[in-house]
Amino acid sequence: MFESAKHVAVKAQIEENVRRSTRIIEIVCYIQTSPSASAATPPEPQLIFRRNSTARIHLHHYYGMLFRLLNFPSIILFKKPFSITITKTKTIHFTKFTFSSSALALSNFSDTHFTKPSKISSFHPNTFQVLQKLYLYQNNPSLALSYFTHLNHLGFSHNIQTYASFIRILCYWNCIRKLDSLFIDIIAHSKQDPSFKINDLFDSLFEGVDVNHDHYLLRAFDGFVKACVSVNMFDEAIDFLLQTRKNVVILPNIRSFNFLINRLVIHDRVDTALFLVERFKSFGLISNCYSYAIIIKARCKKGDLENAIGVFDEMKEAGVNPDSYCYVALIEGMCNNHRSDLGYEMLRQFRMTNVVVDVYVYTAIIRGFCNEMKLDLAESVFLEMEKEGLVPDVYIYSALIHGYCKIRNLDKALAIHDSMISKGIETNCVVISCILHCLDEMGEASEVVARFEKLKQSGVFLDGVAYNIVFDALCKLGKVDDAIKMREDIIDLDIKHYTTLINGYCLQGKPVEALSLFKEMEEKDLKTDVVTYNVLVSGLFKNGRACEAIDLLEYMDSKSVKPNSLTHKAIIEGLCSVGKIEEAEAYFNGLKDKSVETYSAMVNGYCEADLIEKSYELNKAVMLLDAMLKMNTKPSKVTCSKIFTALCYTENMKCARSLFNSFVERGFTPDVVIYTVMIHSYCKMNCLQEAYELFQDMKIRGIKPDVIAYTVILDGLLNGGHAKIAVELYNEMCFDGLTPGTTLKRCIQKAIKMQFHR
Repeated sequence: MFESAKHVAVKAQIEENVRRSTRIIEIVCYIQTSPSASAATPPEPQLIFRRNSTARIHLHHYYGMLFRLLNFPSIILFKKPFSITITKTKTIHFTKFTFSSSALALSNFSDTHFTKPSKISSFHPNTFQVLQKLYLYQNNPSLALSYFTHLNHLGFSHNIQTYASFIRILCYWNCIRKLDSLFIDIIAHSKQDPSFKINDLFDSLFEGVDVNHDHYLLRAFDGFVKACVSVNMFDEAIDFLLQTRKNVVILPNIRSFNFLINRLVIHDRVDTALFLVERFKSFGLISNCYSYAIIIKARCKKGDLENAIGVFDEMKEAGVNPDSYCYVALIEGMCNNHRSDLGYEMLRQFRMTNVVVDVYVYTAIIRGFCNEMKLDLAESVFLEMEKEGLVPDVYIYSALIHGYCKIRNLDKALAIHDSMISKGIETNCVVISCILHCLDEMGEASEVVARFEKLKQSGVFLDGVAYNIVFDALCKLGKVDDAIKMREDIIDLDIKHYTTLINGYCLQGKPVEALSLFKEMEEKDLKTDVVTYNVLVSGLFKNGRACEAIDLLEYMDSKSVKPNSLTHKAIIEGLCSVGKIEEAEAYFNGLKDKSVETYSAMVNGYCEADLIEKSYELNKAVMLLDAMLKMNTKPSKVTCSKIFTALCYTENMKCARSLFNSFVERGFTPDVVIYTVMIHSYCKMNCLQEAYELFQDMKIRGIKPDVIAYTVILDGLLNGGHAKIAVELYNEMCFDGLTPGTTLKRCIQKAIKMQFHR
């Protein structure tokens, strides 16, 4: 019989399938019997499969090919061993594969993974297929990582089984960095999917693992702790560490533990760090040199220098020799606690014992002396360092420059900067910003702009801080529009830049433009803070837009931005400046927590609102000031000067003297300005005895009179006919190195001549 064309085609296809399958099985036989395959068996990893080898992996791969070719279901787990006979003389025996973890056991998967295998898409794998692949790549972590990355690109949603499988591979092959990165992704996954529990993941990982012995899977434990710490999830890391597993607290690797406590100290959680040190010490965790250095740093940060020094005794008892990290931590801690002298003395002792000292220690000491304004000592340490053969770096020069800028000794700061450049050390934006800020504070706004432009043309990197300083300088020069044009040079304007520019427009009398910038900030999703609101509120009041300022306060509340004491101060001063004393009073009285700033603002408002001739209003100011004193709240010098000036202007010297005595009784010594105001008023009222006694009282209290104070008392004495006393005070003034004015000189010379003729 002749076969139909369809039957011929089917028969040909079957024969071709048989031919291919025979070839595959021959290859499998070759692999199974090849010495190279069996010799390459890796050590027993207990990773995903037990008793596995490279040969079995290849067998598994080719069996899968055979099943797909013959349209068999792609099942890799067999209940019993079986064999396939190829020829009369050759039989291949299939060995049973078993799993070491229940995460990969057949019982953990739903039937759907097996019932319809033909419909599984290779482009969208399911959990079972992913585990198959990871099993194949268990001895090749690079391939496993590539596959895992590929799955992420496909958008595959990992679960406990797939994560656990990949974690085992990374742990076994000690891929620590990849493991840390994976746990960061897992943490992000747990935040997005509340049903995904990290504790369940670790329960799966540690199933069948003896946590009392060093096991490679404990690397996962450390990896998760480090991942939590790196994203500042300190509480989660601590909770995880303190959890018991199988009634045992797993001790972390000392490096992971050090990483945790160091970050806690950096983030000002010193007590928590010290608690963990003591807790895990009781569990048996052995600290190393770096651990002790962190403990020293923590205790210094608390200001507990005595116990910080005592750590060296603890190290001696534990048999740990201190290294340079410990010494540096102690010296830096002393410098940060304004005891740079102790830090320097300790440095000298360490040098005598041949302890290796690096540049960083000198940086800490020089910076400490600069912060304490002991610049001569800082320079002497700098010179000593150079004699020791150590080369100062940019951080040391930066500390010295910053110190001299703080005392407004710009010439010295620039000289140090030039010396740094001449030695081949490149300047940076921090040093530049320090110099520019000093110039700006000294009122040299034009010089700030000129230097900035020169630096910009030289190609030096200028950061956002430097730009903000030049913005401020341009605003002070009334060139806000130039600053607006310059902002195009900055990729991302931040809230500080906008606040500076808003302040500039307010100073220039352009509140509309200031509000426009404020709106632009919000359109760019920049979250405005209380500082920006304070600047704008104050600017609106100063530009006669009180209603808009009040509206802005309500808008501020709607944005959940809480006003601070400076906000309240700006509102009170603003209302007083437009004559709305009663409204300011009502606002002040409505405040639950009153501060120095709010009291001062209300007192200043009373004194500056053209009401000083109204004794009722002035008495309110005095009562407020007295209330501040009773609360041991020291008012500002400006506030005190204003209220004493107001009292003296109205010649209410009785009240002024009573308030003055209250200052003294409560330990607040009045300054030379208040003394001068009081003396001037007594002289105007011809109460020269009181004026002279007050002048002498000032000197007794250690307050050195200035030229103005001497001029006021001398003028009063000369006008009152007390030339002899005036001449004595004049000689005293000259002896103190004070130079009197021309008019005062003439008056004194005239008094001397009159005294001579008599």
